[in-house]
Amino acid sequence: MKEAWAIRDINNEVINTSKQLGVNNVIYYGGPGISKINKKPLNCYQIYKEIIEKLKSVDINLAGVESGFFIDPYYWDVVSGGPKRDELIEDLIGQIRDMARAGVSILGYSWMPLGPIRSEPLTIRGNASATAFNIDSANLELAGKNSIKIEHSDEFPINSINHLSSEMLWQNLEYWIKAVTPVAEEEGIRLGIHPDDPPVENLGGVPRIMTNFDAFKRLIEIYPSDSNAIEFCQGTFSEMDEDIYEMIEYFASRNKILYVHFRNVSAPTPDKFHEEFINTGYVDMVKAMKTYKDAGYEGCFMDDHCPDIYNDQEFPGNLGGYRSRIFAQGYIQGLLDSLA
Repeated sequence: MKEAWAIRDINNEVINTSKQLGVNNVIYYGGPGISKINKKPLNCYQIYKEIIEKLKSVDINLAGVESGFFIDPYYWDVVSGGPKRDELIEDLIGQIRDMARAGVSILGYSWMPLGPIRSEPLTIRGNASATAFNIDSANLELAGKNSIKIEHSDEFPINSINHLSSEMLWQNLEYWIKAVTPVAEEEGIRLGIHPDDPPVENLGGVPRIMTNFDAFKRLIEIYPSDSNAIEFCQGTFSEMDEDIYEMIEYFASRNKILYVHFRNVSAPTPDKFHEEFINTGYVDMVKAMKTYKDAGYEGCFMDDHCPDIYNDQEFPGNLGGYRSRIFAQGYIQGLLDSLA
């Protein structure tokens, strides 16, 4: 088992910090997708060839790529079964082929067109600020720093997909999985789906289906293959009203976990929860990591959704600044050493 962290920019700051802190594996936030400059598909072969060569030159491994392409309304016809579905699937398959040929071995993505959603942050240990979700809040936004409200707009045209039912989403997911997985097998790349965060049945009038243990059992049976797997966000699985340790053992023992978002939350209550420091949530993280190991998991653990702490500085990656992420990273590396 290995440490990792997720980043958005492969720059000298990230490389030097990674080398100094012993982070030898990187999850990169990127494509496939559409260029914001010319609205054309990304040149994934060139992009990832350059990234991998740059990282290899300093002995850092690109452990995987994490993408949110289905959160972009440009690709919503795939999720909704719209008129451009087949054209867009071919576009995505072409980009995934190029990623694989450039050397990308893992791609994580999600099946939630409205994306991860949060409400007002909460104050936790020592007056740190943590992201939170309350289904009764009037201030639901796309998680992150872009402040996109979960309501219809030209930028986020929710009314174009609020006719969907849960079963329609399942039918369209099966269509996608059966189209893309044989290509992934052929190209030697593993694909995996992130759970819907928060794992509730409906938000903004749009159903969410990747919300429980049974849903992921159903997913991996659509097309049984190592290339049809799970981006195992332990934080989101922990938000579900399920046994987190049972889910870890079940999917890890079946080689279905691509990599782990190793974060902690306040409670297994999907309608209302908040993120916590890695060592203050309800999940016993020592027990969790031991469960992965005992089930045969050999992949990466990355920090995720770290709280905002006093006088921290921006880090080019996931939520949380330098101090917060380094705290989580040290905790992960310490656990890994204790179980080696």
